[in-house]
Amino acid sequence: MASHGRRFLPEPVAAKVPEITLAFWVIKLLTTAGGEATSDYLSLGSHVVGAAVETGLLVIGLIWQFRVRRYTAAAYWFLAFAIAIFGTGVSDTLHLTVGIPYAGTTLLWAVVLAGIFIVWYRSERTLSIHSIITRRREMFYWATVFATFALGTALGDFTATTLGLGYFGSVVLFFVVILIPAIAWRGFGLNAIVAFWSAYVVTRPLGASVADYVSKPTSLSGVGFGDGRTALIAAVAVAVGVAYLAVTRRDIQDPAGTVGSGRRTRAGDTGQQQGQVMHPR
Repeated sequence: MASHGRRFLPEPVAAKVPEITLAFWVIKLLTTAGGEATSDYLSLGSHVVGAAVETGLLVIGLIWQFRVRRYTAAAYWFLAFAIAIFGTGVSDTLHLTVGIPYAGTTLLWAVVLAGIFIVWYRSERTLSIHSIITRRREMFYWATVFATFALGTALGDFTATTLGLGYFGSVVLFFVVILIPAIAWRGFGLNAIVAFWSAYVVTRPLGASVADYVSKPTSLSGVGFGDGRTALIAAVAVAVGVAYLAVTRRDIQDPAGTVGSGRRTRAGDTGQQQGQVMHPR
């Protein structure tokens, strides 16, 4: 059984996540916006069908990503988009169906995310995405990604509705917040891993708030473009971005360094290399 599992989900032979560039952040924001709008669109019909579609996309994405042995843009971003959709659905279900207020779901997912970080670090002694070179570390990584998406959905709804900021006010708020780790890293030497994950978490409520502002009706402080059209445009934009990365391969991590005992040693492992954007080493 163990041998069969290793054949079905083989160990990576290279890094399984992309290099962190400006394109990464742009596509990440597009997936967060697209995931929010897609999940909201699916919820307009049968909840059973919507849940089945979201779960199916997630399963396909997980199998595809864990079957490849090195980073490929299509597999990585398909799973990221699927998790964005699924995470939105799960977070919204806890509020709309179970009845947990947005403050409660925000706190819940914050605790889950903190727990994953703690377990990951205790197990691997690093949270650097440049260390995602084993199956176990990849599992920690994607569990973290899921928790950030669910947390971001709850947090964005909390600021927009519970705090009364509205969707545009939430966009402004999270745009300002996401600049803080970037400025602290660039100008004040904030640890690159801390800066990366801080910004990564905030991309979710920022992207989700943008999607809600564009898609929701004016009665809900949006501009009324519609969930379906917003989801479609975001998906096309992500596909274009992923196609660009697949052709140019500009997001492939530099293989320089060594892999030993599950850790990668890289020159300049400080997150401060020139030409890279919030580069967590």
